[in-house]
Amino acid sequence: MAINGTKRRKLAHDSSDDEAQATASRKVQKDFFKQASNWDLEDDYASRRRKSKKADKESTKLPIKTADGRLEILRELEKEEDLVSVESDTEWLEGREDDIESEVEEEVQEEAPTVSEAQQIREAQEELAKLATSLSEDPEEHVGSLKTIAAIGESQIPAIQMLALMTQMSVYKDIIPGYRIRPASENDPAEKVSKDVRTLRQYEQALVLGYQNYVKELARCAKLDTNPVKGRQSVAGIAITCACTLIAAVPHFNFRSDLLRILVNKLSRKKIDGSSVKCLKALETLFRDDEDGKPTMEAVSLLSKMMKAREYEVDESVVNLFLSLRLLSEFAGKASQDAVERTTTFKKKKWEYRSKRERKAKKEQKSLEKDMAAADAMVDHEERDKMQSETLKLVFATYFRILKMRAPHLMGAVLEGLAKYAHLINQDFFGDLLEALKDLIRHSDDDADADLAAQNEDDDSVSMRNLTREALLCTVTAFALLEGQDAHNSRNNLHLDLTYFTTHLFTSLLNLSVHPDLELTKMANTTSTTSKINVQTTTVLLLRSLTAILLPAWNIRSVPPLKLAAFTKQLMTAALQLPDKSCQATLGLLNDMAHTHGKKIASLWNTEERKGDGKHNSLSDTVEGSNPFAATVWEGELLKKHFSPKVREGAKLLVKTLPS
Repeated sequence: MAINGTKRRKLAHDSSDDEAQATASRKVQKDFFKQASNWDLEDDYASRRRKSKKADKESTKLPIKTADGRLEILRELEKEEDLVSVESDTEWLEGREDDIESEVEEEVQEEAPTVSEAQQIREAQEELAKLATSLSEDPEEHVGSLKTIAAIGESQIPAIQMLALMTQMSVYKDIIPGYRIRPASENDPAEKVSKDVRTLRQYEQALVLGYQNYVKELARCAKLDTNPVKGRQSVAGIAITCACTLIAAVPHFNFRSDLLRILVNKLSRKKIDGSSVKCLKALETLFRDDEDGKPTMEAVSLLSKMMKAREYEVDESVVNLFLSLRLLSEFAGKASQDAVERTTTFKKKKWEYRSKRERKAKKEQKSLEKDMAAADAMVDHEERDKMQSETLKLVFATYFRILKMRAPHLMGAVLEGLAKYAHLINQDFFGDLLEALKDLIRHSDDDADADLAAQNEDDDSVSMRNLTREALLCTVTAFALLEGQDAHNSRNNLHLDLTYFTTHLFTSLLNLSVHPDLELTKMANTTSTTSKINVQTTTVLLLRSLTAILLPAWNIRSVPPLKLAAFTKQLMTAALQLPDKSCQATLGLLNDMAHTHGKKIASLWNTEERKGDGKHNSLSDTVEGSNPFAATVWEGELLKKHFSPKVREGAKLLVKTLPS
């Protein structure tokens, strides 16, 4: 029994209730973590109570009644809750400082005003125009604007980059002086010069530095492999355009080699595009207008090295660039066909009295000035000849390597060059060169079969060669070797035998007369539209070859009558099948032959003066085996009835030219 008389019962322990409570606790915990992800800590932090600044703030809570019946206000409890609240705020802030800062930065970035790309381009245009105008007006005063323009070109917007490149190109083209600026030496700062000279040197060094950085930027942009939208310019295309403009406008200035490398690297590709055509035209302009010779030599050296490194897998138009060279030609003196322009005008000077001593001193001064002028001219002439000699070596080395490799797509271009520069080739190379030309003609049939097989395999990568044109070029080149350097006088010592070329041309005349592309230019026979250097038709090359054989300039009377008669009979037969213009040209050549060698071939028009026995064989393998004097030129009567009036006149004139 209890002391106070209250009876208490002891409750038995129920295990099922404990399991139920544990299950409920786990469920509550699970719901707690599930809802924790949806809590808004910022709102929770904002809704928390802050610690009051007043320590003795009155409590607004209602009093409570204790067990003994007394009323008590909970001041201490309020202070403890406030203290806990402050501590929790501090702890919360310590873990959230980085997040709060990043959130603030993001809010600031989002609030920053954004400028549209079109607006940026307009602003860049205005700024570039302003800077370019100031540089053009006074470059020495505003030379620092070059850096500002380059800084604008560092934008990520391609349009602004292209505007900056074009602006710099126009500015440098205007302000670059007409001389090359030498690099600053170590003694320049210590040297005592005037203020104007020091200002000029500072301007020149700033100009060279800015131009160097600009050329480097062009080289970097030209290598960008971008695929621009059709009809729109790309940054790489604009960079190449700027380089082409500068190399044609200011080839004398610094960093010329860097600009040439940009152009040569673009031409190293096997396929030619619009930018490559610009590079070709720029180099042609450089070769044509170069009077110094050094820029040309640098360009030819870079081209030859590039082609050798690429194993001559380049377009034919790149090799045709050598046809634009001004090799061993006179540059001084401006003259027309009728008169020579004088650069100085002579005025009659008023006579003045001089003593004997003054006249002697004046005479010595004139003699000294004359010697100095002659010395300067000799140095320039020797320097130019040296540059041209080195250039010629590089060109012929490239031609001979390609000829040795027998690169199919470059043979036409090489033979064009050899035919043009054959009179400049050293006599030591004549024998080897003639053998190489003979091999080309001998293997023309094999090369034709190989090219046809390659054409059937891949129509895009292989272009058919014009072997007929190549054979004519070989003949022209072979006979051109004898025209220069008095090689015809020493042909016996050099053991030059051109009978093979003569025989091949004779046997090819009938086939050439029915060639479908006889009057078409090289441009019409090939797919390349980038080079228009050589536009001679096959007929022109044929007439050049025949003129070299039948009317040689070095000894026009030395051609034997049998050769003249054989070619005359063969040409008259071929004229029946030739087109109108080719037939007129052939009759013109026969008229020249009749005027020069009329007595040797007159018997072909007179049956009573036949000198030969047997039959005429127009299909003979040799000139002598055709037996031309056993035949008559009956084709002349048919040509007098030709549909073309000019052909009829030419045939009648040929008969009149012959001696009676």
